[in-house]
Parts: sequence; structure tokens; C-alpha cells
Amino acid sequence: MPELTIREAALDDAPLLKRCFDSAYSVYKNNIPDMPDVSTGLASAIEGKSVWVAELNGAVVGGMVLEATDSYLILENVAVHPNASGSGVGKALIGKAESECMRIGLREIRLSTHNDMAGNIGLYEHLGWHVVQVEGNKVRMTKHLNISTNS
Repeated sequence: MPELTIREAALDDAPLLKRCFDSAYSVYKNNIPDMPDVSTGLASAIEGKSVWVAELNGAVVGGMVLEATDSYLILENVAVHPNASGSGVGKALIGKAESECMRIGLREIRLSTHNDMAGNIGLYEHLGWHVVQVEGNKVRMTKHLNISTNS
């Protein structure tokens, strides 16, 4: 059975995370012309934010970038390598983001995604997130957490 681990990123994880993020978003690059370069600045993020690595049997298959504000946590980026799609890595990363949010004493987590990423929006909604604003191609979502929230 595959073993999934999620751990904090170290600076030397940046190149593998970059490849993973680039692969994850490559499926959207051709269809979403305004897709930003999502892997730029990962080394800086590791040094200044909360960055996590998902490994499946020791191979990097996903990651996420979190940033805390005074009142909520931002899920800045989450990516799963296409080879690990459907294996629960995305759900596990989002669950980790929620537990980190609560661990640092916050009860709201937010993210922004692209309107053309309907599958991702559907996953977030399935996990209890709610669309709070649609502006152009940007969809803003939030999830309020409480003590009984299961990740």
C-alpha cells in the first residue's frame, strides 16, 4: 500500500517542488491563457512562509504554500503531480492546511482559484469550502473551521 507523508519543506526541496508544481499546472497552461507562473518564488516561500511537501513512497507528488494573516490562513497554492491525481494527495494537503490553520489559532482559511478550474472548485466545495466572490476569472473561496471539523 502506498505511504503518503506530508512534511514541512526544506530549502533543498525547492527544485523538486518546482517541477511538481509545474507538472501539476501544465494541464491548464494551454487552456488558461492568463495562468500565472505558479512555481516562481518557491525558495523564498520556503524561507518566509509555511510550505509543505507531500511524498508518496518517498517521491515528491505534491505541495502547498500557506500564509497566515492576523485573522485567517491563506492557502496560496496547492499542487498535485498528475501521476498522483486521484490518490488522495490533494485532499490530504487541504486537510493539513486546515489542521495548521487551527493549530495556529485561526478558524478561517481562504484561497483563490481560476474560474476555468472547475474540477478544483468542485473538490473544494466537496470538502466544505464556499465560493464567496467571483471577479473576472478569479474565484475566491473560504472555509470556516471549528473544533468538530474533520479534515
